[in-house]
Amino acid sequence: MNSQEITSVAFKWFDAFNQHNLEQLLSLYDDNAQHYSPKLKIKKPETNGFVTGKDALREWWKDAFDRLPSLQYKVTSLTANSDRVFMEYVRSVNDEEDLLVAEVLEIRDGKIVFSRVYHG
Repeated sequence: MNSQEITSVAFKWFDAFNQHNLEQLLSLYDDNAQHYSPKLKIKKPETNGFVTGKDALREWWKDAFDRLPSLQYKVTSLTANSDRVFMEYVRSVNDEEDLLVAEVLEIRDGKIVFSRVYHG
């Protein structure tokens, strides 16, 4: 894939996330994709911050969407090459301070195979 196609995946990811469209979001991921989040490491220490596969991703994000109905991400920067995109965005939730976030999506054959989040 070229950087424009990789960037397109990232924008689809933001659209699905901001619509809280879980199935659309999951459709961007490989069946065996892995995700790392420091929030997951805190909430479920036994995972060491990792979830693997669409069922685990569904459970993680459904919980977030249910708990945080106002959750939105605003893109501030995207940098892509042939197999990954580095995304910077602002996480907004009503009655919470905005959080600066960086996330890397690794993409193979048009699907996200690994993602990892860094919070500011």
